[in-house]
Amino acid sequence: MKGYWIAIYKKIENQENLGDYGKKATQAILDHGGKALVRGGKYKTLEGKEIPRTVIWEFPNFEAAINCYNSKEYQDAWSLAKSTTERDLEIVEGV
Repeated sequence: MKGYWIAIYKKIENQENLGDYGKKATQAILDHGGKALVRGGKYKTLEGKEIPRTVIWEFPNFEAAINCYNSKEYQDAWSLAKSTTERDLEIVEGV
């Protein structure tokens, strides 16, 4: 079964940091077989709190998603934005 990263961004204090993270993280994610399914774009909040950004990545399997997150390349990328970005990130197995 495929693995998915579901990232819900709650607060983004510095768009430049997030952009730098995005450039570097994208390459790390692609190197682990990740494919972007949802990455920003238009949205409409129908229930609950408004979320400034949602990102969903699909991986070949759950283990690849975990390995990507734990990789040095990804963690180096995340270090560029984590002090100015608040998010929830969950890795789930698909059906």
